[in-house]
Amino acid sequence: MALNSLPLRWIEEHPEAPVDPDAWFAQVPAVRQLLETGIEFGPITVFVGENGAGKSTIVEAIAAAYGLNAEGGTHNARHSTFASESPLESHLQLARGAGASRKGVFLRAETMHGHFKYLHEIESEDEGPLGRHNLQSHGESFLEYLGARGRIRGLWVFDEPESALSFTTSLGLLARMSELAASGSQVILSTHSPVLAAVPGADIYELGEWGMRRSRYDDLEIVDNWRRFMAAPERYLRHLE
Repeated sequence: MALNSLPLRWIEEHPEAPVDPDAWFAQVPAVRQLLETGIEFGPITVFVGENGAGKSTIVEAIAAAYGLNAEGGTHNARHSTFASESPLESHLQLARGAGASRKGVFLRAETMHGHFKYLHEIESEDEGPLGRHNLQSHGESFLEYLGARGRIRGLWVFDEPESALSFTTSLGLLARMSELAASGSQVILSTHSPVLAAVPGADIYELGEWGMRRSRYDDLEIVDNWRRFMAAPERYLRHLE
């Protein structure tokens, strides 16, 4: 897909709605860097980093600025329970690709149970009931949800989806994300998972006290840590005794 036809080309601080530099979210180095320099997006973008690095804050704001429901769902979702996201989205300006789809899907792991409940209460073309959710594991429901909406072409945003997934289902999501990008959609992912971060062709950003930096998969701290742990778990476990 040509860069100028992507649903989301770039995002930056809105010149007419600057952030108060003392706001709590502006103190997060990665968020501050986003506001100062902006970021351009390719077909697949992955954000990785420790808790508190700003991954979820950024992807939640991107989804909301794009017009997706802050608690998840497709572009048609209109439900809300408890507002836990930052106000960052109201300070962002985004550029859409010429003629690109305005549709999208936001998968936010921490609010998906609430979204599944919402789906059982409504009927619509894209946001119909989930069906067998009560008979399935959370991970199975998650993948069924994706499969039922795979025809949607646009921006797909995933916020730490690995919390619902086993290793095998993580591989399934990895394949789905690749399929989405190959079929014309755009994917933005925040994750702690070295499995999901391995999605082919992704632009990877590692977030931390330095802000945001482009990285190769093999250079990621989470990849190095998992490799070291799997090679010799006893070296880590003995420190827990």
